[in-house]
Parts: sequence; structure tokens; C-alpha cells
Amino acid sequence: MVAVLTRQTLILSQIKHQPMKNITLLAGLLAGTITACAQLAAPGTAAVPFANSITANGLKKNLYIIAGDEMQGRETGQPGQYKAAAFITEKFKQAGLQPAADGKWEQPFSLFQDTINTGTIKAGGKTFTFGRDFYNSLRDNSNQTLSSTGVVFAGYGVSNEAYDNYKGLDVTDKIVMLAEGVPLNADGEAMFPLAEGQTTLSTLRNKLRTAGGKGAKAVFIVTSNAAQIARAGNRVRRTGLYFQEMTTMEYIPNSYFISADMATAILGTPYATLAAALKDPAAALQPVNGQITDLVFKKGSAEIKSSNVLGILPGTDKKDEYLFITAHYDHIGVINGKIHPGADDDGSGTVAVIAMAEAFMKAKKAGKGPRRSIVFMTVSGEEKGLLGSRYYTDHPVYPLANTVADLNIDMIGRIDKDHAQDSNYVYIIGDNKLSSDLRPVSEAANENVGLDLDYKYNDPNDPNRFYYRSDHYMFAQHKIPIIFYFNGVHPDYHGAGDTPDKISYPMLEKRARLVFHTAWEIANREERLKVDRDEK
Repeated sequence: MVAVLTRQTLILSQIKHQPMKNITLLAGLLAGTITACAQLAAPGTAAVPFANSITANGLKKNLYIIAGDEMQGRETGQPGQYKAAAFITEKFKQAGLQPAADGKWEQPFSLFQDTINTGTIKAGGKTFTFGRDFYNSLRDNSNQTLSSTGVVFAGYGVSNEAYDNYKGLDVTDKIVMLAEGVPLNADGEAMFPLAEGQTTLSTLRNKLRTAGGKGAKAVFIVTSNAAQIARAGNRVRRTGLYFQEMTTMEYIPNSYFISADMATAILGTPYATLAAALKDPAAALQPVNGQITDLVFKKGSAEIKSSNVLGILPGTDKKDEYLFITAHYDHIGVINGKIHPGADDDGSGTVAVIAMAEAFMKAKKAGKGPRRSIVFMTVSGEEKGLLGSRYYTDHPVYPLANTVADLNIDMIGRIDKDHAQDSNYVYIIGDNKLSSDLRPVSEAANENVGLDLDYKYNDPNDPNRFYYRSDHYMFAQHKIPIIFYFNGVHPDYHGAGDTPDKISYPMLEKRARLVFHTAWEIANREERLKVDRDEK
């Protein structure tokens, strides 16, 4: 207000000292200034009564339903998720939104999940089983049946001009057995250190590529940690959910992680002896061959249905530009017989989206609807790898080029340990990554709410990398400005204790109102947000 008054006073003082012919010009300038300032101030002022319709009691009522036992933890592709989708749809209808997904409320998509059916390997008169003696990644391996197949030990599986484990070996139509890790020099250092950006997994993939290129039918990787096999085998008896198109990749041979005891039975030579010899860089690799009698690996695949729920409030003069307000309504379901209700993660964001839809519709009915269209979208599959938001951005209902921003809400109902003494905060992540306009808009909106905007997790060096861990990131990959609203983690994160009675409803209310005020300004400003930055 001070800046506005100062400019008006300056113009009035100029009028007092100007010839009559200039007074008309200056008076017009003053009128334009007052009009421009009114346009700048109006959105925040006009938004207040509608923002205030977002209340702790309303949020609480809906959250006790979304995070109730009936929803069974809202596991993606399970009945609880379908019930949650129906609840959100009904709330959008009651608010007065229009269906946004090509005239429907839900944008359906199919996911797939693999499970192990049979996994046995016979060698040396013994039968080895999946999950006890060996395991593999179901996603990365296809069904395979082999009989009476030779096995060749090829050290670390490295083959280049400086170091070649395959020298003198014929592995065509055979199984290659490899040691974990990389060859070491006389000082005990890796002869081929990982390049920048390379991971152990990519190194393994390189080994598999090499074996496949030399004609191997499969690869056995010997792991020294037998307990790891049992743990991993139980964990990978079924895959995570995935899109079918994600399975298209280069050919590499099937790989199996096996125990040292299993390696000994296959080769007829103590594996410990071979492993010790590998540690001597001066020693030449001695050919060691074995054989398996049978190998049977079979998996099954099931299709799982899921959906995003979308409702739209059409804009006025800028209705062909779209602002998204998002949250994920899925959670992790029932684990070991215990419902994981996901009240904070992300029931809190889901009910906030519903409340904002209701508040914006009240504004619309009062003649103060947004200039830009607002899409309220709750996605599923977030806990499985941002699958719902990925599906939307791969199959957008509205042009991504016309999508001005995504305000994503994921966990805004709890207080983390760093704010135990002052709960009046919210973490803001990503607001300055793609647009220099967005942080000023966010901070101006916060003047209506008065939260401490904590940018701790916006640091690109933050080891948690939260910027990459929720649905906004799918929009950010398409250069769409985003803000991720977050309360931080707590002891009940992904636990059965994430219940609605532990939510701070006054803080949930304030945080939701902040998002509402920010959305109001973005939806009503004259110019869309600039995309003038590209930070990670």
C-alpha cells in the first residue's frame, strides 16, 4: 500500500506545478495507475472469503472417510482405490465441476504386475529353488527353459583391450557364471572405476550385454551374501506395477543371482577358491566348466486397472490455458494384515484438492470465476513410481503447451521434528526451478495466510531429492512450472500409524488456503507464468 500511495502523491504534486495543457495528461496517468494497482490487488482481496470457506472441520470430515478402514489403504488397482475414486468423483460432482477426462470423470489406464510361477535349477544332483538359492528381477527376465546346458566361469565378465575375462573362452549357447564386482589392481583399487553418473546396476547391465554379445543363453551372478538371496527372493516374487510399454528394451540374456554353495555344486569346484584367485591381479583366469541338468523359470502377468480422477472449472477469457491442482489419492494398502490408511500421505492433499474445488466453485457462482481454466486432478499409482501422473502427461487431456502450472500437494497435515516448536510452516519445493515468476506469486499469496515458507528441501544438493519424488515432477519434465507443498516426513510415514487423528487440522487448513490463494493469482493474472529457468 505504501508504494501505491507514494506514486499517487508524486503525480498529484506534479499536477499542481504543471501548465493547464499537461494536467489532462497527468490526470489520465493517475487514473491508469489507480486502475493498474486495483487490478494487482483485486485477486488477493477478492479471494479471501472463498479461501476462508476451506475449513478444518470440512477437511477433517472428508479425511476420516478417505483414510477410513473402508478404503483399505487405497492400494493402486485394489477395491479401496476404486472406492476412493468414486468418493472423489461424487465430491467433484456436488461441487459443480465438469468432467475433464474427455467428458468422463476418470482417466483409466492399465498397469501390469508379474509374479513368479516356477523357478528351479537342477545341477550336481541337487535342486535349487527361487527365493532360497537364487533370485532374479522378474521385470528384466523372460520365461526360460534349458536342459543339459554347459556353464562357463568367466571371472568378473569384463572384456576390453586392457582386461579380458573371456579370452580363450567359448560361451556360445552356454550359461556364463560371473563374480560380483570389478577386477582390482595390485593396490586393491578398482581397475575400472565407475564413471560419473554410472551405477553398480549399469555396470551389471554392461556385463550382461557383453555375455549376450558373445552368445550366452543366460548369466549366473554369484553373490557372497546368502541371506540377501532369501530376502531378495521373497521381495521379488512379484514385481511392482508397470506400464506395458515400459517393458520394451534391448535384448540382454536372462540373469540369475545364485549362492556360492550353488555355484560350487554347478562347477564341481569350491567357489571360494575361484573367488580368492580373482583377487590376485597377476594370476591368469583358469578355465572352469560345469553343467546344469535343467533350468525352468516361468512367470505370470496380471493386468491391473487404475485411474486418475479429473474435474474442470472452465475459465473465462483465458479458458484455453489450464492450471492444475493435484494430489495423489492412492496409498500402500494392507501390509501384513494391517491397514496403512495414508491420512497424511496423501489423504491430506486429496481432501485439500476437494476443498479448493468447492471454494473455486463458490467464487464462480458469485460471479468471480477464474480467467484460466482450473483442472483439479487426483492421481493414482504415485506410490508405485508416479505412474498416474506419468500416464496423464503421456496422454494429456489438455495440451501440455497450454498448461501454465501444476500446484501439487503431497502431505500437508502433519508436523515434522524440525518444526516441533513452531508448526506454522510448509515446505515449498520447486517454485523457482522453471519460472522466475512463481516464487513472487507464492510469497505474495502467503501474505493472506502468514505461513513460514521453508525452502530447505528446495536445495538441489538435498540428499532426500524430494523434488523428484511426487507427481509434480512429471509436469516439470515438460517444462511446466510447479510448486510442491509438503510437511516433511514423520515416524508414521508409510506406516499403519498414519491415521486421521494425528493430523493437525488447523495447519492443514492454512496450507490448503495458501495453495488456494496461489492458484487464484495464477488463474487470474494477465500474463501466464514465464518459463525462463531450467534448474534441477
